[in-house]
This record gives sequence, structure tokens and C-alpha cells, in this order.
Amino acid sequence: MVDLVSVLLFSFAAGLVGAVTGLGGSSIATPVLVLLGVPIKEAVAAGIVSVIATSSGSASLYVREGLVNTRAAMFLEPFTIVGGMVGASVTVLIDPRLVAVVFAAVILFSMITLKMIGNRRVGDVKQDRCSEWLGLKGSYFDQSPGKDVSYRLSNAFLGGLGMSAAGFFAGMLGIGAGAFKVAIHELVLKMPPKVSTTTSNFIIGMTALAGSSIYFSSGLIVVDLAAPLAVGTSLGAFIGSRLLRSMSERASRIAYFATASLSVLLMLVRVFRG
Repeated sequence: MVDLVSVLLFSFAAGLVGAVTGLGGSSIATPVLVLLGVPIKEAVAAGIVSVIATSSGSASLYVREGLVNTRAAMFLEPFTIVGGMVGASVTVLIDPRLVAVVFAAVILFSMITLKMIGNRRVGDVKQDRCSEWLGLKGSYFDQSPGKDVSYRLSNAFLGGLGMSAAGFFAGMLGIGAGAFKVAIHELVLKMPPKVSTTTSNFIIGMTALAGSSIYFSSGLIVVDLAAPLAVGTSLGAFIGSRLLRSMSERASRIAYFATASLSVLLMLVRVFRG
């Protein structure tokens, strides 16, 4: 088992980067644990516990700053919770190598879909009737350019279905599926990047809580591993959430792709090493 100090150090870095990018700290911490020899199902179970802590540490600040679209989050949350419980149940049953392959594939897929978004402006969205009826719109003060940004969301029902899939992979992989959720937020719902990142952090905590109940009942949560991982990622997320406010959207996006690429690489190295 990895020693306590090592877990605290790399989980702190993972939490910081995860809060800035919207990926969630376990998207980095889980591949590192697997690379260090922790059985992947135990790494996933520990990761999903840390997701709960990370979401709590960063989302509270984002809500106070008005960056989270709480109305959209409350609409999408039930979809992700159901998917999360189903996904966790699948991981308990399937081969560990398949879990590792799916982990890499999901993050890679999310990178491709985000790349497709391009430089869309946030003010050119035409709402469908469902999104308009739900009141899915908002505004926030962007510290980077120093101005207020107003936006509207669209495709609410389609986004909900996509978030069910995101919840499934969140529960299955213990990563909060922040990468997948950010892609759905921006590509389907048309969220601005910063709102997408912060709303993702807000949602992943409840999704992870639902999935963690499955891992707990299956005996896969190792307290000696999950506890320091949760502490480290929470501290990192606390600092990362403050860094995000002053970052440009371009810098946040570059950090996202760099981090996601590293996560895929680390997991694939472990797969090919057996």
C-alpha cells in the first residue's frame, strides 16, 4: 500500500488541478494510485470518496461567487445519481482491466468532444421550450476580462440523458466524470466554460455519494487509503477554486487538456504493464 505522506502530497496536487479544470481530483489521483500498484477497484473506490470531499471544498465558494448555475444542477442531478449507482454496481462485477480501459477511453472521448466546441460565443444560444420553461439561464462576473457575462442554456432534456451516461461512468470509474460532464455542459447545454467547470464540481459530489454506497457495501473502500486521499484533494480543491476565478478561459482549457492527457497516459501505461 502507498505510504500516507505520498498519498497526501499527490492528492493535494490532484485536487488543486482538478478544481481548476473541472475534472475532479480523482481523475488524476486514481491513475497514480493504479500506477503505484493499488488494485484498480480499490483505487476507484477511494477516488469516489475523495470526489465527495473535493466537490464540497470547491463548490461552496463557486456558489457564493455566482459561478454555479444551481437551477441547472438541480435539474441534472437526479439523472447522474441513478447513473452513478448503476455504474458502481457494474465495476464491482467486471474484470479490473476492463475498468482501466474504460477509464482511459472516457477521458479521451471527453477531450475529443470538447475540442469540437471551438470558440463558441456564450450569447448566441437560442433556447428550446423545455430549457426556457425551466429558467435555465444566468450571469456571472468574470474577473479575467473584468465584465459581467450573461448566458442562456438549451437542450435540457437531451442534456439530462447525457448526464445519465456521465453519472454511469462517474460511478463506474470513481472520478466524478467531470471530464464527461464538462463536455455535455458545453457541447449540449451550451454552458460557458467557467460555468461548466464550476457546475460540474457542484454536481459530482452527490453523484459520488450515491456511487460510494455501492462500493462501501461491497467492501472495496479501504479507509487507510480513502481518508488521506480525501484530505489531500480537499485541500487542493480549496486552493484551486480560488485560482480559477482569476484564470482566463484559455488557460483553464489548456490545463484541462494537459491534465486529461496525463490521466489517459498513466492509466494506459498500467494496462499495458499488466
